[in-house]
Amino acid sequence: MREAMFYEKTGGNRVRCGLCRFRCLIDEGRRGICSVRENRGGVLHTLVYGKAIAEHVDPIEKKPLFHVMPGSRSFSIATVGCNFRCLHCQNYSISQPLQDTLQITGTDLPPQEIVAKALASGCRSIAYTYTEPTIFFEYAYDTAVLAKKAGLKNIFVTNGYITPEALACIRPFLDAANIDLKGFSDRFYREVVHAMLKEVLNSIVEYKRQGIWIELTTLIIPGWNDSAEELQGIARFIADKVGKETPWHVSAFYPTFKMTDRPRTPAATLARARQIGLDEGLAYVYEGNVPGEGGENTYCPACGELLIRRRGFYLEQNRIAMGKCPDCATVIDGVGM
Repeated sequence: MREAMFYEKTGGNRVRCGLCRFRCLIDEGRRGICSVRENRGGVLHTLVYGKAIAEHVDPIEKKPLFHVMPGSRSFSIATVGCNFRCLHCQNYSISQPLQDTLQITGTDLPPQEIVAKALASGCRSIAYTYTEPTIFFEYAYDTAVLAKKAGLKNIFVTNGYITPEALACIRPFLDAANIDLKGFSDRFYREVVHAMLKEVLNSIVEYKRQGIWIELTTLIIPGWNDSAEELQGIARFIADKVGKETPWHVSAFYPTFKMTDRPRTPAATLARARQIGLDEGLAYVYEGNVPGEGGENTYCPACGELLIRRRGFYLEQNRIAMGKCPDCATVIDGVGM
């Protein structure tokens, strides 16, 4: 446990957290919505510093990040807790275990050891992922500073609810992020995610404004966010407000947690979503969770030639040379391409 960053005292031993866009007002002895930041005597503490609930070596494509050092490995860590309440959370056992009485569990893993393990395992980056990196910001920040000094990249896999001031703080050390754009309606975010769409959209634009490479992911849930109108809305938002060079991953849903009443996403729905993105002028649109369908490959946005052939999280071929298409010399957007 240590004192948290980004909060202010408001009187009467109450504090206002300024880390995520909920900006929780927290009474003495209470925790914020994330359940891992607690007010003790008018001082806000993070309860998960140095407590890793998960650590793995992953292909960077698993994040998914297809335009950040393709084919490399990323040392991935998480703590318990999250500031969202997604009904379809795939990692609910560590992100949402009995939120009101959340037990702070995990293995002691200090930042120095994370960096040492990443280097020893041949990783080129550290990913703060699985739950929500914003809620273990202090832990991620200290690790990211050391990682940068060691020549490693830092990556957030996030729901996009960080405040601009917190993002600016970690910006010098954060190289890329995959942000979930879970839907494109207020109702979806209110009822399925328990957050606000406009805050996520503003955050995505802020990541872009601060110069961080971003890729966006939409998990397509039948009957919730799979309409042509909603998918077109997402694609137009990316093209108009973020940039046509921003990769969009449209991924298949499978029933889990509190949303077992919905079927898996048909491959045809992903193909339709991908085509909507391409029709709106997006340079890179990918289909996720359907290995072998062909929607995982990277094509040159100028000449259309196949550049990277993928199957699942692994590369079968990579023709990109010095960050460019070998056929027409078009620069392929990303980090370390």
